[in-house]
Amino acid sequence: MKAQRIDGKAISDQIKEEAALEAQELQRQGITPCLAVVLVGNDPASMVYVNNKKKACEKVGILSRSYELPEDTEEKDLLALVEQLNMDNSVHGVLVQLPLPPQIDEEKVILAVDPKKDVDCFHPLNVGLLHTGQKGFLPCTPAGVLELIERSGHTIEGKRCVVIG
Repeated sequence: MKAQRIDGKAISDQIKEEAALEAQELQRQGITPCLAVVLVGNDPASMVYVNNKKKACEKVGILSRSYELPEDTEEKDLLALVEQLNMDNSVHGVLVQLPLPPQIDEEKVILAVDPKKDVDCFHPLNVGLLHTGQKGFLPCTPAGVLELIERSGHTIEGKRCVVIG
């Protein structure tokens, strides 16, 4: 069986160009798309992920608000910040980076994020919409993989996959 390569970088660039055009159209309508990213603590992998999100937002014209909280943040303080972001009409998406420190109940935080702003698709309402095939947020990684496959024109039936990079 001949290996087929998918150029993820080229497809990623194409998607970013499309996102930039969508962001420009929203701005013409007086809407500045905004993602709020919350990081609690200093987990190295989480810090890299959050920084990449900020760079991607900047590249496509989405405002990124970053909330970097100390490791010893109390659950009530994080929940208060999530509620503040939920109520802020200028924030369109909220991403609370997991894992959270042990003193914070991740389930409470997931439930606290407004499902209409839950870009991770972690809230049970969004998981239910996904499960029943209804419109809503999609989990980023699986959605990205499906975009790569669809845009590359490959079919996946009967194939094996290796991810590099």
